[in-house]
Amino acid sequence: MTLDTLTAPASHALEARHSRFLARAAPAASPEAALAWLSANADRDATHNCWAYRIGAQYHSSDDGEPAGTAGRPILAAIDGQGCDQVVVVVTRWYGGINLGAGGLVRAYGGAAAECLRRAQRRPLIAMADVRLACGFADSAEVHAAVAAFDAGKRAEDFDTEGVRFLLSLPVDRIDAFKARLRDATRNRVRFID
Repeated sequence: MTLDTLTAPASHALEARHSRFLARAAPAASPEAALAWLSANADRDATHNCWAYRIGAQYHSSDDGEPAGTAGRPILAAIDGQGCDQVVVVVTRWYGGINLGAGGLVRAYGGAAAECLRRAQRRPLIAMADVRLACGFADSAEVHAAVAAFDAGKRAEDFDTEGVRFLLSLPVDRIDAFKARLRDATRNRVRFID
């Protein structure tokens, strides 16, 4: 399953029994970035600012004073259910005077977060991997041509007396084809370093 992240911040508002809920979501590349965004976007005058983020295997959520498991976990479940990663969501609640009960809170927080993510502009996350290789000077032009053809990122290019060493970043699903092209183009003179 390909996961998505957001291309820009998004928001969605709803009302449940006179309580107002505002879900806001944004892309976040690290837990530190997620927490910084939360700090800047939580409304200190609201009753609750419940939130969750997922960045790969790292995730965290907060009920911010709501009964345990009624806000942060449903928000995290919405992130996962929408197939998102590298995303942070805060759902701000302004209490309207009527208790919603545990089920009502789960539906309101999770529903607001899910709808916010559903409406957000998204892009697929592409799994990348590093590829190291070495070649003679005569074959470096073939490497540069393959880098351009496969949308590889050149992270380092070092020269020594034997030739050139490259550190490249490629989408995981293109690595085998990239290696095959270079082996064919250089008559197997390129050395891939594990």
